[in-house]
Amino acid sequence: MTPDSDNDTPVARALGASRAGRREEAGTIVAVLVKECFGFAVAKVAVASDRYSLNSLNGLLTTDAGEEFFFKFHHEEGEEATSDEYYQAELLREAGFPVDSPIHASKAVGRQILLYRVRYDRRFADVCRKLDVSDAGAEFSAAVAAQETLDAEIGANYLKTLHASTPADCAREPVHQLFHARLIDRDRPGELGGRARRFFFGGSFDLAGRILDATALRAVRWTVNGVEYQDSIDTLLARSLELLAPARLWGAGAVVAHGDAHNANVWYEEAPGRAPRLVMFDPAFAGRHVPALLAEAKATMHNIFAHPLWLYDAVAAAERFHASVELRDGRIVVETDWALSPLRKDFLASKGERVWRPLLAALRERNLLPADWRQTLRAALFCCPTLVMELRAGGSGGHNPVSSAIGLAVAIALGSEPAFPGQDFVSAFLDAIDPAPRAR
Repeated sequence: MTPDSDNDTPVARALGASRAGRREEAGTIVAVLVKECFGFAVAKVAVASDRYSLNSLNGLLTTDAGEEFFFKFHHEEGEEATSDEYYQAELLREAGFPVDSPIHASKAVGRQILLYRVRYDRRFADVCRKLDVSDAGAEFSAAVAAQETLDAEIGANYLKTLHASTPADCAREPVHQLFHARLIDRDRPGELGGRARRFFFGGSFDLAGRILDATALRAVRWTVNGVEYQDSIDTLLARSLELLAPARLWGAGAVVAHGDAHNANVWYEEAPGRAPRLVMFDPAFAGRHVPALLAEAKATMHNIFAHPLWLYDAVAAAERFHASVELRDGRIVVETDWALSPLRKDFLASKGERVWRPLLAALRERNLLPADWRQTLRAALFCCPTLVMELRAGGSGGHNPVSSAIGLAVAIALGSEPAFPGQDFVSAFLDAIDPAPRAR
């Protein structure tokens, strides 16, 4: 059978219809897909309206027999070219990760969909959003403790599964769809393309009322809250294209990993008599040979640096935070009152202590840690917000001038080292996890 094209697979059509507000049409496509994949008829589909599902679709469905399921699938441009299957919950469970296993799974690229038993647990993303904007209390402590427990489990499993990879094993990993594949066009893999070119080339950007054309935006360097940064967006995109290529990453160690454990893919299990527990699901990009420096990059950025509010709720971010932008001495100068919330600071400390520092130390001990690990990790963190959605105000990502200014400023802080001797919250984190701290 000839593979469906990028935009003509069932999952692509359903996701496109949902993004366009045609959720009933998306539900119809899902119903047909479920019938074709699993052989049972669907009586009802309710597609969720979900701020966190940037490249995926989820919801509830009821079969003609009255069975209820939670469904989820993910779609990436060009994914039909991959030779590997997606969705390896079994692999994660066998490695010791807390993961929810689907009842039914179709793994065929372009027709991938998972059906889970219906849960009434909250997703951790919803729990954390509440705690970002409300008074702390018992639930705050419980959420931090649950995150610390999950981080300890993830960190231990990374050390247990850490191994040297091969170029072929690395190249087959679906996780590259979240990073390098978004930087290129398939017919020109050595050149910048894909979402990077679509999002950052052409048109203009409104940063809190300051208008720059795309060429100027990419070329200029930034100062954010008094911290001068070394690199422009042009430099960071070019560096990401180089450092995140599978051919560059294969020698830096590999682990079994979920790869996309943002908190909308994590259940917050609550049960009488025990502490809340976090359980991952939707392992669309899980793998046996996930490059170690990519394994926790998505979770680190999306569960910490994307909050509070600015990535997933641009309207609320503009209401809660302020940003001013000037062009001064050839730089974009941003002043903003946005900052990590206490919850996200605790998450960052846990992620560093329980996952990143032990993993980097183990890589160094096994001679698998490249000299440019810090730039590579920064490249991955930079690509997470800039390529998951369009950060341009008025673009497809739903951003406004304030959230765009904040988002691009955060992306710069993730990707670029401050000019010496400056330091910010990202460089302080990287210093803390460095197994061989640099002299400054």
